[in-house]
Amino acid sequence: MTNKLLSATSINKDNVVNASGESLGEIKDLMVDPEDGRVVYAVLSFGGILGLGDKYFAVPFERLATDRENKRMVLNVDKKRLESAPGFAKDNWPDFADPTIRQTVNDYYMPA
Repeated sequence: MTNKLLSATSINKDNVVNASGESLGEIKDLMVDPEDGRVVYAVLSFGGILGLGDKYFAVPFERLATDRENKRMVLNVDKKRLESAPGFAKDNWPDFADPTIRQTVNDYYMPA
């Protein structure tokens, strides 16, 4: 039996690429729903240089695929689309319990 579970620490700081192999940043954190224990969002850091000027994005966790061989995550989104995604500053996180924020993020990443 293959172990399909991953620890949060094994995902944190994972590189994220798109289907074309372009770097989209790295996982900074995971947002967990305390009611059901489900990981709802991965917080992705993208842009900037050496952590300066980067923007954070909440990405619905189910939109990420695991590339175990290369120890990274894959988000099937074009780099330009990610640049215009709803994001936030690393020192000003939104209230993810707010249904409006959750709806905005989920709608943005819905498959076309």
